[in-house]
Amino acid sequence: MSGAALGIEIVVVFFLALFLLHRYADFRKQQRMVLFGTLLAWYLCFLIVFILPLDISTVSTITEHIHHTLNVLKVCYKPWSYIPDGIMPVFWRVVYWTSQCLTWLLLPFMQSYARSGGFSITGKIKTALIENAIYYGTYLLIFGSLLIYVAVHPQWYELQTIGITAANTWGLFLLVLLLGYGLVEIPRSYWNASRRGHLLIKTYFKAAKLMTEKADAQENLEDVMEEVRKVQESIKYNHPLRKYIDTILRKCPVDYQEKMGRNMDDYEDFDDKQNTYPREKSLVKLHKQVIYAVQRHNRTRVQWLILLQQAMHLEDVAKNETSSAHQFVRSFPSTEPTSWLSRYFYTPTVEWYWECLLRHWFYRLLAVVLSLFSVAVVWSECTFFSTRPVLSLFAVFIQLAERDYNYLYIEMACFITIFFLCTCVYSTVFRIRVFNYYYLASHHQTDAYSLQFSGMLFCRLTPPLCLNFLGLIHMDSAISHQQKEQTAYTSIMGSMRVLSFIANGFYIYYPMLILLLCIATYFSLGTRCLNLLGFQQFVGDNEMTSDLIDEGKELIRREKRKLQRIEDGENRRREWKERYGNTREDTARNRIRNEAAEMTETNYSDTVPNTRQAKYSRTGRGTERDSIELLQDAEPLDFNAETLSDDPLEAGSTRHVPGRYLSMSSSRSRIFDDV
Repeated sequence: MSGAALGIEIVVVFFLALFLLHRYADFRKQQRMVLFGTLLAWYLCFLIVFILPLDISTVSTITEHIHHTLNVLKVCYKPWSYIPDGIMPVFWRVVYWTSQCLTWLLLPFMQSYARSGGFSITGKIKTALIENAIYYGTYLLIFGSLLIYVAVHPQWYELQTIGITAANTWGLFLLVLLLGYGLVEIPRSYWNASRRGHLLIKTYFKAAKLMTEKADAQENLEDVMEEVRKVQESIKYNHPLRKYIDTILRKCPVDYQEKMGRNMDDYEDFDDKQNTYPREKSLVKLHKQVIYAVQRHNRTRVQWLILLQQAMHLEDVAKNETSSAHQFVRSFPSTEPTSWLSRYFYTPTVEWYWECLLRHWFYRLLAVVLSLFSVAVVWSECTFFSTRPVLSLFAVFIQLAERDYNYLYIEMACFITIFFLCTCVYSTVFRIRVFNYYYLASHHQTDAYSLQFSGMLFCRLTPPLCLNFLGLIHMDSAISHQQKEQTAYTSIMGSMRVLSFIANGFYIYYPMLILLLCIATYFSLGTRCLNLLGFQQFVGDNEMTSDLIDEGKELIRREKRKLQRIEDGENRRREWKERYGNTREDTARNRIRNEAAEMTETNYSDTVPNTRQAKYSRTGRGTERDSIELLQDAEPLDFNAETLSDDPLEAGSTRHVPGRYLSMSSSRSRIFDDV
């Protein structure tokens, strides 16, 4: 079983990264280069998190084997997840240096390339290089300084360690900020979710903000489409720049494409002296604006539909809480077919007990457990430098497990701790929003720029996060100053003692700042500051928050009235078909019978005198004239929900219903049936 656990986790982590990428990215519309770069960045970062516990248990096995060599009385068994020597150092080198090349070199370039509005690969590459000129120029300056350092001190190992230390220092600086927010906000979010009515009020607040953003996105899209229309009308089909216009039009929504296509029916030849035409540079800028405007419009539209469903579900929960039938009833039942799991297990009774009774207590219990974890992390971050006595709680747990040779417990304890730390950090990355330039939206609504920016953040945050965890459990000798067997991951990171002021100062005392950040997050100081600066935030005792809650509640009511009208129209249409469906089937059979009779009468008319034939033809013209009148009378009949009255039978004075013509002759019934 040597290396089996490593192979299994490599495969499982790949599908986990693929699943998360599918949730946030649109595989059909995103560029393959963007998807591959983001998937690789996420995959490598998740690998570090999942494989590090195996590295720690392997080192613990080696350490215990050394102790048992000195104490022959005890026997050491290798765990099933033991990884042979020589595999982990190679694995960590590939993973670490690939992720660093992605985050510092490739992803910034790919980010600018995907966001560029160029019409060719060469144009996009040129734009990406220009946008990253300052970025890469800074790298060249740093690289030149390091070359001078190498010339004075020709030791490549120290140069490599300095580079790794610089990257980890930058990551640790950002890591503490994100971790201090997540340690408080995640337990609080579950505690607030357990409070009855709190989620509904916050959803109303989000609805008001999202509607404002949705209207702004719609207005921005219309302005951009107006610019496209002007450019499209000025550049005709045989103009050299027309191919660029066609590329821009393909990025526009379908309804705008059809509208602009109708406006171009009046074809005019290209006349170079007639108008002043835009330059290619302005078309590139317009192309970039179109991509951004369309993506933002689609994102806000999908988010509004999702938020509307959440609000209606929370309102249904509030209504069903007082129900004595213990059956969960929805205001608007889903039209999608239910799965077999919902039909047999998640029944309305089970749903009522979960939504109205059990979920609140489960969230409260989960919030308490996560709060205890957060307290343990904050305490350990402030005391992990103390080795005698050992004050870090996680170091105490791991050392107790090492004494009992419980390698499974070591792996599970390390994995749960790292997973909690990553959840606090990564969830903050998924929640933060830098205006409209960086925003991770679920349901396939994240743009290419945000996807690659998240990959960059993950690659920069994960290595210092794992180093910080190794310091918490006293397995990093540069911080704990203990002579212990080092993990393969620590050996790849290098000895931080090359830069003593970082190893003995910044890495030890800077994480203590988490305590201050947790206090600030608990009292919502950042939220209140943003609210004072004009950014609308959810603050319970604020007048603006109350106004937005009332506005959101009215918006949800309005949308529910629209859905109710649509549902009523569908019900009336269904009742109409059920009431008159059998009558129409009978008239259809009569029509077929009458057509057969007319064919027989036509064959007989060929043998009668011309006078009688003229007589029948005059009669036929009269019947045809009556039929045309019937067609004109029956023309207003419509089955759309917008044109039907509340009761179709009450609308007999203004429109003709099929029952009025049931007593007419067979020929007229046949003609009406054709209508």
